[in-house]
Amino acid sequence: MKQAKDYIIFPLDVASPEEAKKYIRLLAERVGLFKVGLELFIRCGPEIIDFILSQTVARVFLDLKLHDIPTTVSRAMSRIADLGVAFATVHVGETRRMLEAAVEGSNGKVAILGVTVLTSVAAKDLQSAGYRSVFYDDMPHLVLQRAQQAREAGCAGVVCSGHEAGRIKERFGKDFLAVTPGIRPAWTVNPKEDQRRITTPAQAITAGADYLVIGRPIRDAEDPCQAAVQIAEEIENAF
Repeated sequence: MKQAKDYIIFPLDVASPEEAKKYIRLLAERVGLFKVGLELFIRCGPEIIDFILSQTVARVFLDLKLHDIPTTVSRAMSRIADLGVAFATVHVGETRRMLEAAVEGSNGKVAILGVTVLTSVAAKDLQSAGYRSVFYDDMPHLVLQRAQQAREAGCAGVVCSGHEAGRIKERFGKDFLAVTPGIRPAWTVNPKEDQRRITTPAQAITAGADYLVIGRPIRDAEDPCQAAVQIAEEIENAF
């Protein structure tokens, strides 16, 4: 049975393998997955994934956000599929063919998540990028359109903000995963940070999120383990 801690994905957004291993050892029993992103993967490569899988019972979310021509994405995903990770990401870009190529390349070994709109993006960013007003005036409309594209391509789910998780579940069903970054417990919200579309763990879970990417509130806490426990309690209470 899925426990409250299993909803927590801790991003290893650190500069060195030594620091990453420190958090892996510290939080191995407190979170369900570790997220390996571009910075750490470029520095360490697959070795950091091997370390997580051999030293803990946690799973791995490889967040490389692939975005390239379909052939390249398919080949890259086939290499990722051999690493033993649970999830891998690809941008929901201009064409469904890229998403289909990612799913095909995964060979059913890794669940593909489509990145809809980054949580650092605000409406004014979409406007300045040339999007039509229907999308920047109603950002969830764009997220749902991209989620539809990911669903039709065979992706297991999407990465979206907690603000859109409920509508994702309502339209595509409970089996289509919603992974939500930009999660901030009420006691850690900083109005000056770069994440724009943030929600609390309780709000995201209530909306239907399946996994929560929670980094700074744990990493920057005086006691990261206690912070993870406190967040898990908030998740459990939201049930």
